[in-house]
This record gives sequence, structure tokens and C-alpha cells, in this order.
Amino acid sequence: MTWAPRLRSLGWIWSGAAFVSGLLSAGLWFYSANAWDDFLTRAYVAGFSVYEELRTEKSPTPGIRITPLPPEAARLADAGQFEQLPGMSDRSFVTNLSILTDTTTPLTGRELTLAVMSDRLIYPVSDILSRIDQTGPEKMGNLTRLLATYCSEPILIAQFGYNDWQRVDGTDIWGCKAAPADLRLPAILAAIVALSVIMSSVGSVSDSFARFSGALRDRKRRGGPSSYDANGPLELREIVSAVNDHLDAERMQLEKRATVLSGVSHDLGTPATRVRLRAALIPDNELREKLEADVDQMTGMIESVLTYTRSELNVEEPRQISLTALVESLVADYQDMDLPVTLKKIAPVAIEGAPSVFMSRRGHGSLPETRRMLVVGRPISLRRALTNLIDNALKYGRHAEVELETDARMATITVEDKGTDLSVSDIEALMAPFRRGANIGSSDGFGLGLTIAATVAEQHGGTLSFEAGDHGLRAQLQITRQ
Repeated sequence: MTWAPRLRSLGWIWSGAAFVSGLLSAGLWFYSANAWDDFLTRAYVAGFSVYEELRTEKSPTPGIRITPLPPEAARLADAGQFEQLPGMSDRSFVTNLSILTDTTTPLTGRELTLAVMSDRLIYPVSDILSRIDQTGPEKMGNLTRLLATYCSEPILIAQFGYNDWQRVDGTDIWGCKAAPADLRLPAILAAIVALSVIMSSVGSVSDSFARFSGALRDRKRRGGPSSYDANGPLELREIVSAVNDHLDAERMQLEKRATVLSGVSHDLGTPATRVRLRAALIPDNELREKLEADVDQMTGMIESVLTYTRSELNVEEPRQISLTALVESLVADYQDMDLPVTLKKIAPVAIEGAPSVFMSRRGHGSLPETRRMLVVGRPISLRRALTNLIDNALKYGRHAEVELETDARMATITVEDKGTDLSVSDIEALMAPFRRGANIGSSDGFGLGLTIAATVAEQHGGTLSFEAGDHGLRAQLQITRQ
């Protein structure tokens, strides 16, 4: 036997895996978010530096390159023809804006004129310019922070007041290549993968229990194996082992009972034959007939108990049969013996077809009887159960009417008698072994017919029930079709 963990161990593993995956995903998420905030903060601070370097014409800080435009390029910038500047052919998207540096002095000579040259988009700078409560450095910092928000490689063309036009390259700080790796999506994917693995493991363990319970539930109805094997946690294997032990003990007990009853039936054969031979010598006919009836009843009782035990052993393998043919042949056998047993006609199942292109009316048809009455069952056991129900109807009601109904999942065989004096509660009490009705007179039987019928119904995943009919009692033997 391969090693199998316990459910408690699996629970600890699942909990630990969920905790670790959650911690890892949260760590990746917060690390990525902090790295991104640091990147935007550096870009914002760099905007302050650019502003001061343009205003004072000092040397730029590391990571920022500020170079004056050549005279020809400066004339193009004065004319607003930024897209024609040398080296800017790959940056055709131009975002123009002007930042007021000091609101307390006249505008002339105090504005910072900017043209953002981008290779892929025009930046939404309206929010930066609309806020009048910001200073020039703050607006410049918000601009560089905005540039860092989008993955691009922008170049600034700037002029502070009457100073010369400058080319500002800060892509090492706010460019796309300087942005940190965004690990939020991998964090989500890692959490989803970990959750999927955990749920798959939980589902696999749950399915192993469900499969075993389903196989055990269908053991009698589908002719299950003599023992079971299941892959799963140690608790499931222990349950399977205990069930196998119980099935072995139950099987041995039934086989022992059948062996004893068979032996008793065989051993009674010889003395019963001697009793019959000696009874034949009795000159009193009435006494001889009573003695022979007692011998027949004794041997019949043993055979009836043996039949019930064999039905419990469930030795017959289930197979696909036509329930319609089985019921019709059984009713025909009774009718051949001139017994009052009838089969109620089965109404054909009508089906409606789709409308045709050439006809507005829908076609109609019916399903074949033998096809819609196919079931998976044990024909000998079903025949024995139906025989017992029909015999009971003849004993107690003097007439039996058999009806067969079915749907996609269940098949129901109804046997209704005519004029019995028993109530539903009375007939249900007769389902106990060796119980017989009070109005049977001298009818044969040993009180096991309904018990065997109920056992057969359970073996086929159904039930045996009774209800009041139009004229008497109605017995309903219900079985599953598959």
C-alpha cells in the first residue's frame, strides 16, 4: 500500500500553502506598489531640479541632460515647429504647455514654455495647468511625474523667460526603461495558481470520498465488487478496509445461512419421501391428505427461506433487459393458466418533430415500447418479485391488473387487485418476514413474498410501496432504469 497522508496533515498542508501563497502574493504586490511610488517620487523631485536648472542655468543633476539648441533649431522652436527639430523625427507627438512661474509679477519673462516630444502619445496636462494654487516648481514636478506615469521616452524642449531654448533629456529618471517591473499581475497570477492547486487538491480528496460512497450505494443494484479499493487520505483507506471486512463477514454469514438451509432442505428430502410413502399406506383419506399437506408445507417453508437468502446474496449479475417484454411474458403465463391477470395497455409516448421547410405542420410520432422500457436489472429477481406481487393480488383480491409506467430515470410496475379487505397499513405490515393476511384461507405461502419483493426493489435502487386504488390495493414496484 502506498503512503497516504491523513486529513489533518492535508489540512495543515493546505492551510500552510494558502498562507505562504497569500504572503508571497501580498509581498509582491506591496513591493511593486512601493517601487512604483518611489519611481514617481523620484520623477517628481527631478521636476523641481529641472525647473531650478532652467531658471538659473546651472549644471544639471545626474540623470538629467540639459543642452542648448543650435541656432537653426532655436528658430524652429520660436516658430513652434517642434516636430521639425533635428533628431526628433521619431517623436511626432507634441504636447505644448506654458507654466506661469510667479503670479505676483507681469507674465512677460516669467513663463516657462515647454514642448513635450513623445514617440507615442499626447499627455493630458490640463489638470496640471488648471490648479492655480501651485508654484512653478510644483507644476514642473507634477509634469515629470505625469511623464513617468506613462511608458514612453519623452524629450522636453524648454525656454525659461527670455533664456535660450534647451533640450532636456531625463529619460533615465522618468522614461519607460527606468520604471520598475510591475509585479502586481504576477502576484495575482501566483495567488490564482496557488488557489487552483489547493482547490484541486481539496476537490480530489472530496471526489475520492464521493466516488466510494457512490460505488457503495450502488453495490447491490449494479452488482458491485466483493471488495473495494480507494486512493485518497488514510482515513478513507481505513474506512474502505472496515467496509471490506464488514462485507466479507456479511457475505460469509449469508453463505453459511444458505449452506445450512440447503443442507436442511437436502436432509429433509429423504425423510419427507419416506413419510409420503408411509402416508400412502394410511387407509383414511382425510388423515393421509392432512399428513401429506404438512410435509409439503414443511419442505416448502425451507425452500422459501432458501429463496429469500439467495435473493439477499445477490448472485445474479445485472444486465440490460426489456422490462416491457418481461412483464408481458409474465402476464401471458398467468393467462395461459386461465388466471384473472390482465395487462393495462401502455399509452405510446408521443413526440413532436420540428417544422419542415415545405410544411407548416409539425410531424408526430411515438417511441417504440421495447426501446423506452429498457432497464439495467436482474431479470430472474424481478420476475420473482412480480410473481409474488401478482400472487398476493390473486390471494387477497381475486384479480390482478398490471400496469407499466416509466420516465427517463425510473420505471414503475403497478399491480392492483380488485376488492381486497386489507388496508394500506395492513399490507405494509405483511412486508415483515413470515407475516400472512387473515383472509387468505387455505392459500399457499409462508409470508416471505412481499419481503422478497421489497429486497429486489432495494437491489434495483427503488422501493416497494402501497396505496389505495380504485377498487382495491395498488402495489408499486419502482426501480431505477440505469
